[in-house]
Amino acid sequence: MSLPQFKLLRPRSASEAVEFLAKYSARQAERSEPAQTSRGSDSRGRLSPHVPSLLQSPHPHPPYVPLRVIAGGTDLIPSMRQKLFEPEYILDLRGISAMRGIRPQPDGGVEIGALTTLRDIERSDFIRQHYPVLSEAAATVASPVLRNMGTIGGNICLDTRCLWYNQSLTWRKGCGFCIKKDGDLCHVAPGGSKCWAAFSGDTPPALLCLNAEIEIVGPAGVRRIALHEFYTGLGDSYRRLQPNELVTCVFLPESSANYRGVYRKLRVRGSIDYPLAGVAVVMKRSNGHIVDARVGITAVNPAPMLVMGVSEMLTGKALDEGLAEAVSDLAARTAKPLTTSALTPEYRREMIRVFTKRAVLAANN
Repeated sequence: MSLPQFKLLRPRSASEAVEFLAKYSARQAERSEPAQTSRGSDSRGRLSPHVPSLLQSPHPHPPYVPLRVIAGGTDLIPSMRQKLFEPEYILDLRGISAMRGIRPQPDGGVEIGALTTLRDIERSDFIRQHYPVLSEAAATVASPVLRNMGTIGGNICLDTRCLWYNQSLTWRKGCGFCIKKDGDLCHVAPGGSKCWAAFSGDTPPALLCLNAEIEIVGPAGVRRIALHEFYTGLGDSYRRLQPNELVTCVFLPESSANYRGVYRKLRVRGSIDYPLAGVAVVMKRSNGHIVDARVGITAVNPAPMLVMGVSEMLTGKALDEGLAEAVSDLAARTAKPLTTSALTPEYRREMIRVFTKRAVLAANN
């Protein structure tokens, strides 16, 4: 599958990138395409009276954005080949050196540029020593070749995935499209109006466990938000990032440093694949008892999520099999996998349970 034609924009600074974003995102307009032929159409392509036109869809499609941002390109380029995105312009951020690097802060904590590669995070002695769960999660992403290209900012902003969405244009057209792209039906939950495409990044659950914050730059200035506020919980409009805004930095606080950390991932192959279920665990112990603990999950909901109630369940206690089992049950109840992948929802939920118990016990040891 070939790439659509586009013009490449190469800013040299974050401010120049924002100028490009402001200029081209202002040109947003609904894509003027003819209505797709429905499976309920007649032989001449006219829609039958009982089949709603896409233009009459109760699920309005997001406006066409003529510009897309590329950092490593490991997710965007395959999506463009599948005609999921057909932008007129590509904003290539790789020339912005200020958005790259791992910078420990004088008052504790660390700032990680959004263009820092996953390979650099995986190999960083500082990250491995002070924030090991992030190092473990980064090491599981795809393959070494893709980690050399993929960035932490790109992994945070990763598009949600679904068996009915991440397909060729011909395949999607044959199924009548879906809510996330060009259609008005969710094949995963046909009776509902919500898109259930799953967020499938490896590093965000680890970052959530570390109470990470991100910096977002736009025409209105700079804002800094907690990472958990970035995700909406919707499969289509999955992040709170305007088309004219850019994620530039990730901040990890000193208060989250030196936690024990473990990440476990379910995938069909031992390399390359996105997670079909993922669990991150951080834990701090003192005198044989747990001082604090957090669990994050990914690939089983439209957003990465912290499992609520874990710290209250474990703090002040000595971990045993029963407690680990209780935490795993809590994580399994938080997971809401549907038929967005080749593996069944039941199996993925059960593996969240299994991986959570293993990860909690491993972090304790």
